[in-house]
Order: sequence, then structure tokens, then C-alpha cells
Amino acid sequence: MRKPMNNRRKLIIFDCDGTLVDSQHMICAAMQQAYADHRIECPPREKLLSIVGLSLTESFQRLSDGVDGFPVETMVERYKAAFFAMRAAQSEMEPLFPGVREVVVHLSARNDMVLGVATGKSQRGVRMVLGHHGLLQHFTTIKTADDAPSKPHPGMVLEAMREAGAAPADTVVIGDTSYDMEMARAAGAGAIGVSWGYHPVEDLHAAGAHEVITDFSLLPGVLERIFVAPVAAE
Repeated sequence: MRKPMNNRRKLIIFDCDGTLVDSQHMICAAMQQAYADHRIECPPREKLLSIVGLSLTESFQRLSDGVDGFPVETMVERYKAAFFAMRAAQSEMEPLFPGVREVVVHLSARNDMVLGVATGKSQRGVRMVLGHHGLLQHFTTIKTADDAPSKPHPGMVLEAMREAGAAPADTVVIGDTSYDMEMARAAGAGAIGVSWGYHPVEDLHAAGAHEVITDFSLLPGVLERIFVAPVAAE
């Protein structure tokens, strides 16, 4: 017989870039502009996408490859300026991935679940994007690089759990990068990867994903399965 879910409220935390919205073109363009402003050769697109999900400071530190005197602080400033200039010049924000709206609305309507976001974006940026798509009101807690250390540190998840009053066993993180999976596991939460983002599926498994989904519509069923038969801690 199928075990019922326990009656504790579940916290479902989503990454934003690469999970909810497809922002790769804007991210890469802003990165390229920041490098051009400094007259430094920009890394290839694949390397730029490999750091999506980290805070901007952490991203540029990793992209610097340890070069002494690399202008991390001004790179961050130029990236932000380029990103917001592009956003202001466009009528559309970063688009939602297929199925996101329907699943977010469905999950947020459940009495046994609350939704959150943990992202390398700023509070301003993530609220602007979610607000544009009419989804902001569906999220109870939003944690960003403004509030806690960069992924894969578990701080954002721990803060979201504290704010929502959820235990690690009742929390799941959904994301597209190894940083999301590592963050979730470090916080003692479940980790669900998505295949349509910016890190290879094999990297998600290697980083500790309990499951990886190939379509957003599969998420409710996977959540039900995880919470009915919780994964064992490793």
C-alpha cells in the first residue's frame, strides 16, 4: 500500500536562471560586454555558462583562473550595467521554460507545500523577472546572493528553511547546475536536477542529484515520490 505523505508542510526551492527562465543569451552578452569594456579576451560561451548560478563576484573570480590583479569588482559593475541596459531596451524579459507557469501555479495552490527561490541573481533582478511573468506572488521565500554566501554554500537553503519553518527532510531544491545539487545536499535537502539548463546531466548526478527530470510537467510526480519514500542520507 502507498504510504501517505506526512502532514508537515513541504518547502520546494527553485533555482531561477536555467531552471525557471532561459537567460543564457542575456548572461553571455553581458559577460562579453564586461570583458570588452576592460579590453580582456572573453572566455568561450561554454565556460561562461559553467558559472551560471554563482554570485557575480564568485563567477568572475572563477573565470579569472587565478590571474593576479584581475578586476573582479569592476567586472561585476560592468556586467550589471550591461545586463540592465539590455533588459531596459527589450520589451520581453528572460522567457520562462515550457511548463513552468502551469507547475508553479499548481504547486503553490496546494495546502501542503510552499515555494521558494534560491538564486545567484540579486533580489531586484529575480523579483523583476518573476513579477514580469506574474509569478512573484506564488513564492513565499526568495533568497539570493544579496542574502547569503554564493552557491554551493548551503546558506540560501538554510535561510529559506528557517523562514518557512521547514525541516531538511521536508525540503527539496530544483536546479540545473551542480552548484544547486551541492547546495541542496549540504543543507540536508533533496536535490532534483533539470536537464534543460546549463550543466550536463552527468554533472548533476555526480553532484548528488537524487533525480533529474527532462520535462517540467514531471516535477509534481517526482516530488510526490520523494516525499512518500524519502531518500536516505548518505
